[in-house]
Amino acid sequence: MGDGWDLLTRIKGPRDLDRLGPEQLEQLAGEIRSFLVDAVSKTGGHLGPNLGVVELTIALHRVFDSPKDKVLFDTGHQSYVHKLLTGRQDFGKLKSRGGLSGYPSRAESEHDIIENSHASTVLGWADGLAKANQVLGRDDHVVAVIGDGALTGGMAWEALNNIAAAKDRPLVIVVNDNERSYAPTIGGLANHLATLRTTDGYERFLARGKDILERTPVVGRPLYETLHGAKKGLKDFIAPQGMFEDLGLKYVGPIDGHDVEAMESALQRAKRFGGPVIIHCLTEKGRGYQPALLDEADRFHAVGKIHPDTGLPIASSGVDWTSVFGEEMVKLGHERADVVAITAAMLQPVGLEKFAKAFPDRVYDVGIAEQHGAVSAAGLATGGLHPVFAVYATFLNRAFDQVLMDVALHNCGVTFVLDRAGITGTDGASHNGMWDMSILQCVPGLRIAAPRDADQVRAQLREAVAVEDAPTVVRFSKGAVGPAVAAVGKVGGMDVLRRPAEGPADVLLVSVGALAPMCLEIADLLDKQGISTTVVDPRWVKPVDEALPPLAEQHRVVVTVEDNSRAGGVGSAVAQSLRDAGIDIPLRDFGIPARFLDHASRKELMAEIGLTAPDIARQVTGLVSRIDGRMAGELSAEEITRD
Repeated sequence: MGDGWDLLTRIKGPRDLDRLGPEQLEQLAGEIRSFLVDAVSKTGGHLGPNLGVVELTIALHRVFDSPKDKVLFDTGHQSYVHKLLTGRQDFGKLKSRGGLSGYPSRAESEHDIIENSHASTVLGWADGLAKANQVLGRDDHVVAVIGDGALTGGMAWEALNNIAAAKDRPLVIVVNDNERSYAPTIGGLANHLATLRTTDGYERFLARGKDILERTPVVGRPLYETLHGAKKGLKDFIAPQGMFEDLGLKYVGPIDGHDVEAMESALQRAKRFGGPVIIHCLTEKGRGYQPALLDEADRFHAVGKIHPDTGLPIASSGVDWTSVFGEEMVKLGHERADVVAITAAMLQPVGLEKFAKAFPDRVYDVGIAEQHGAVSAAGLATGGLHPVFAVYATFLNRAFDQVLMDVALHNCGVTFVLDRAGITGTDGASHNGMWDMSILQCVPGLRIAAPRDADQVRAQLREAVAVEDAPTVVRFSKGAVGPAVAAVGKVGGMDVLRRPAEGPADVLLVSVGALAPMCLEIADLLDKQGISTTVVDPRWVKPVDEALPPLAEQHRVVVTVEDNSRAGGVGSAVAQSLRDAGIDIPLRDFGIPARFLDHASRKELMAEIGLTAPDIARQVTGLVSRIDGRMAGELSAEEITRD
């Protein structure tokens, strides 16, 4: 910690906040913002959301006694201030191996209760914890902080329905309303919250009306009583917090989320209430940092390494997979009027911003509601359009049933584009896109494309949207896209990336997606050991190409390499296709083990799990050597028998 953070360095835990007066709290808030800009600009991370919740988090920890009281954050990317106030002020390796996670982490602190960084789940957690308190007779408080963006997710409303059913079960819900999730929040709920933000509060209106009417002769008092009797209808007209009260939830707000005193007062009232309470607070994403406030796209929701004074990136990583997809979508949009796009509150992160500017009436932001997005896509397809639903690979997990029973069962021509597939690294366990090729393998009729380079992203996206009678999936990695990997031939629908100069090959190496350069490196290493290799890129990994089993039969060993879980992935599908064809040759499948991976760089994680060219080449060499040894042993036995 450097100079300028005198108060912050003295905060070792939440109770250290108790001794601070109003002026010191204001100073502390300023120090926290200064620290965050300085620290996150060096490492990258979620800057804008945390700048917006400084006073809110201070108030939470002054009113509630964490960890006895459970303070829960939905998604958790806005937990940096919480980390600072609970004794974690070394941000030097944020999101890196050995450093702090970018989300709450049970391994880091007893103050972190949940660490799943998928949105709209916190109210379900809070409901369960509050029920546990009730059954076990505990007086602990449960506080759930949820953003207005996460409230667009259906799971949040399913939980509210249960929470509201118990009028005497204490639970405090803080709605952090900054009008944004990644970008400005979209949808009917967003409009409702906007109305609350911009409407003169009901209580002030009624109080003012009472003064006027009581001075009015004869009709004043009866008219006031009539208005008061019609309180509910008037409340909905003046400030429609009635939506929450209709659920049976006490509503407090809107509150200025940057006024510590006001927030503390509201939280204290909610704490004493004895039932479920919603506190609606207004905050400003990126507050106190001008470059973030000027960023209309997402207020520096997540940044790489930046210059702290200007907010400009320190270095460009080159063309990334996402932008390649985004540019090709615009071209497709010009060519085909039936192509439309869907995003789940992530227009810019998934590369659809240019498409939205070119075709504003053909892009649909469904909010943080992947399930609804998939079903809506089925409807769009049935209505004669071809929807392209762009989503992070890890988030498609949430819509599996809809992909299966709504899209696939109805033979809908929907294309799912999965960004950040495979190991993403620094965002931790919940953001690695390592399950999609496993969970989608069992979906009848669905086809999966895994492009190896930018050219294949463009080509396979076009192939995908040409399919009108089944769902298609195009998945690609996070970050910069490498150079093009040329094919030297074709077998069936597969690209041959390398074949032996002469004679049959020992190993058939099946390369999946972006791992093609590594697979070519593996082939080079095997060649140095005298092991010849054919490298093929199936391009479409589901279904398994019909030409693959006959090709495999011409080799001694089959090896698959994928950036996906080994459990039920491409390797498993290839093995099954060989069994079905009656081909009994050794197969080794290399991929991601079925466990959650801690946050670290992609390179570090690949090395940790042995998904590197030297590791794989060494294991394949050992397998071929064992096969040669067995064959030599069998030959010796035959020779002995002849003798």
